[in-house]
Amino acid sequence: MRVVVTEFISLDGVVQAPGGPDEDTDGGFAHGGWSHPFFDPEVVGGAFAAGLERAEALLYGRRTYRTMAAAWPERAGDPFADRLNSLRKYVVSDTLRDDELSWANTVRIPGAEALGKVRELRAAEGGDLAVMGSPTLVRALIGAGLVDELQLVVMPVLLGGGKSVFPADGGRRPWELVSSATAKTGAQLNVYRPAGQRA
Repeated sequence: MRVVVTEFISLDGVVQAPGGPDEDTDGGFAHGGWSHPFFDPEVVGGAFAAGLERAEALLYGRRTYRTMAAAWPERAGDPFADRLNSLRKYVVSDTLRDDELSWANTVRIPGAEALGKVRELRAAEGGDLAVMGSPTLVRALIGAGLVDELQLVVMPVLLGGGKSVFPADGGRRPWELVSSATAKTGAQLNVYRPAGQRA
């Protein structure tokens, strides 16, 4: 399976709380929901739909999982929601209890086992392991060289600080731009793969 990460990201590299004001206020972040004015159903929505079709499973950190699990099960009947709801989900968490995994087909992965489990899934045959949001988890996956594709939806806005998915360890990691598309809203979908790695 390929590990494919999709992120809404600002021009200054912030991925925190793109969906709503109360999604993630850590550090006093006050711009929750910042992605909405730039969402484009054709370019951005189309990329998400296509990515979901290629996915065999979903991988989340705790906070993103809880946000998604609270939103999507009630939208049954919509093709995108039905696909999300039917897929296997993995959530990395040391604090969620198994009885709190309310979203169908969810498996919890303890934090200490996360990188090993992702290596195991990545070595298996099948479609993509899709990761959305989950900045702490994504930062660890990038740092460990476990991301096969980065789909960055770059929104034309500066947020002045917030959570990032990029490791700040001084490591140099070259990536190759494999495609780019610009929406009418100014959002840009850029797809990258690690330079010299498998397609």
